[in-house]
Amino acid sequence: MFRFFYRGDPFSQAAKSLAWGAFITGLLLIGFGMLVFILRDLFAFLAAAIFFLAGFSAIGYAVRLMIARHTMKNSDNLYRDNVEIHFDDEFDR
Repeated sequence: MFRFFYRGDPFSQAAKSLAWGAFITGLLLIGFGMLVFILRDLFAFLAAAIFFLAGFSAIGYAVRLMIARHTMKNSDNLYRDNVEIHFDDEFDR
């Protein structure tokens, strides 16, 4: 009964799938390498643009943190309205 569900060697099928995956990955890497070689100016411009955007984003984040720190430091209102702190006493139970 088991022979109807068993089709070939599972290790052979796994090796075949792995070989095809590695072959397709190799072709994609070669193609991407050729594309970068041919269009190196475009890729250099894209990489530079990404670094510029990341730099401006980091500067904006730093400015926001400095402003928040400055407003928290200069805040004279240490008392908060509608805030109550409750401590549970272990011995009152």
